[in-house]
Amino acid sequence: MEARPVSVHGPVRLPPGIEVIERGWLSANNVLLFDGPEATLVDSGYVSHAAQTVALVGDVLAGRRLARLINTHSHSDHIGCNAAVQRAFNCRIGVPEGMAGAVARWDEEALLLSVAAQQGEPFQVDFTLVPGECLVMGGLPWQALPAPGHDMDALVFHSPDARLLISGDALWRDGFGILFVEVIGAGGGLTAVRETLEAIARLPIDLVIPGHGAPFVEVDEALRAAFSRLRAFEQDGARMARNAIRACITFMLLEQRSIDLDALPAYLDEVYLYREANRRFLGLTPEALAAWLVTDLERAGVACRKGHLLFVT
Repeated sequence: MEARPVSVHGPVRLPPGIEVIERGWLSANNVLLFDGPEATLVDSGYVSHAAQTVALVGDVLAGRRLARLINTHSHSDHIGCNAAVQRAFNCRIGVPEGMAGAVARWDEEALLLSVAAQQGEPFQVDFTLVPGECLVMGGLPWQALPAPGHDMDALVFHSPDARLLISGDALWRDGFGILFVEVIGAGGGLTAVRETLEAIARLPIDLVIPGHGAPFVEVDEALRAAFSRLRAFEQDGARMARNAIRACITFMLLEQRSIDLDALPAYLDEVYLYREANRRFLGLTPEALAAWLVTDLERAGVACRKGHLLFVT
């Protein structure tokens, strides 16, 4: 079942030349920025929504040419539809320099596909983006800025003239993306997130276009929420691990719609992300981990049990 786009225009007033297709949480938002008859797309969405993404982008293009697609970072919900978009619109694709090698090799471990049991389709990188690089999108000058943490090679795009930030998963209205490097043991993610948030806090920003959720103007509130979440993770690694497991299993349920409860313990023990998060921070048996997870998802209203299946709600 494909995700339903929430809106093309959110309640926040965007500058002329910028359109945001707000997606569900299985696919990242699509940001389209127009320069005359051409457009740039930021992030493409998850591979299982390729047909929907192409249709949505085509509708907003309305006959204009998609010249380029650029990615904020390498995760499956942001790059998954790159190949489909490239085929459909014959656009060039640009990615942060740090992820280009993994894409060229199609290293599913480095791209966190096999690590989290997610999917993607190989695509061709035509150019790379480096921190500090300037580009024009939507008639505005933007600067690519480093935003490590959720993804250590991530970039955000800041327009100082318009006081806008395209933040990817570095800043949401209520936090930021999963700290994969901390959960699987590579380390450095907590320090990187703090540095990224501090750097964002120093920028002149009136409006944020996040990778998930509606564009928002409550920048100070969002930063306070993000720093609060970061402090909680710094103080309690188990909380960080549970957050990662919960979020990624919810992602899986959004794609698959259900999972066999009898198979869940083995699945949690087979997938590297869940096994490592449990081993490093929780120390539960696979059965105990599954029991906690199901109870937690039901309590949050994310999933419900029907017989031997767990369904996304």
